[in-house]
Amino acid sequence: MKPVLPTAVSPQHRANLIYAQARAELSNRLWQAALGTGSSGEGERASATALREGGDTRLDTLLAMLTEDMTRGTPKAAVPAEPPKVTVDPDARRGGGEGQQPRAHDDIEPPAGASSAGLGVNAGYRPALEAAAQRTGIAAPALAAIINAEAAKGADGRWLAYSRNPRSSAAGLGQFLSSTWRGEAERPGSWLNQLASARGWLDGRGRVRAEAKSELLALRYNGEASIHATADYARANLDALARAGVRIDGGAERTAQMAYLGHHLGVGDAAKFLKEGLSAGRAQTLLTAQVGGQQARRRIAEAGNAVTAHRQWLLAYVDRNIRPDRFTESQRG
Repeated sequence: MKPVLPTAVSPQHRANLIYAQARAELSNRLWQAALGTGSSGEGERASATALREGGDTRLDTLLAMLTEDMTRGTPKAAVPAEPPKVTVDPDARRGGGEGQQPRAHDDIEPPAGASSAGLGVNAGYRPALEAAAQRTGIAAPALAAIINAEAAKGADGRWLAYSRNPRSSAAGLGQFLSSTWRGEAERPGSWLNQLASARGWLDGRGRVRAEAKSELLALRYNGEASIHATADYARANLDALARAGVRIDGGAERTAQMAYLGHHLGVGDAAKFLKEGLSAGRAQTLLTAQVGGQQARRRIAEAGNAVTAHRQWLLAYVDRNIRPDRFTESQRG
């Protein structure tokens, strides 16, 4: 079958996405330099933890100040309110063969104020969720629950595709770190790998070309691309957890919870968390990264140790937020 190449995004959308990514990376470098906490490579989680433990330093405030300085004189329309959307060729299946490439479109927008049970104002993402579910075998309600737990949300509950964590490179609906997003683009068979290959973003060894890095990372702010990447990453993590001996029974809730733990902790830490348990030092590091140094110390004192404190916090969060049943009705045709 002749390859179906993706339709390129408009020049304006492309420029806006690259500008947003470049500005975010510059913000990270500026506040790291200002605080003397520069990190090398992808050591962002560790540096973010160390910064949070500082207590008195307010990174959000500093970032806001830096952003204000950078955006003076910049037209407000420089970054679009909604990113271009990406959909998948119906013939593209999980690990699809040659010629089965995702297609990108600029003209698909989530309808403003759309109402659909479970998804509400996010109903415009229903086609992406269903397409990703068909490719990966993970139920659409489970995927919606993972996205809902990861994404920043507006006052009306709308998933914010342009969200960015000021303490790391995590961005978009799936809050992917730059390194993880590149890894998905380089992983054979993934939706993002097919798209990157079709657009010429990979070299002969299947690695992301240096000149394509900014455009690739900017695609994290594309809601539909982030949903497809989240689904593929969840599938890979579930398979890895199963190989590590973790029971995955196939139910939507259990599947979503296991996939979220893989997404949140990374598959290595997730397997340890679910089996023998994390070490005390690792548990304290992860808890501090999530709730801050002061809260972490309080929780550890109340629980008696860091391992119990982190487990209580994470399991309670998963129980409250990873709820596929909230999205089941919205997926019925």
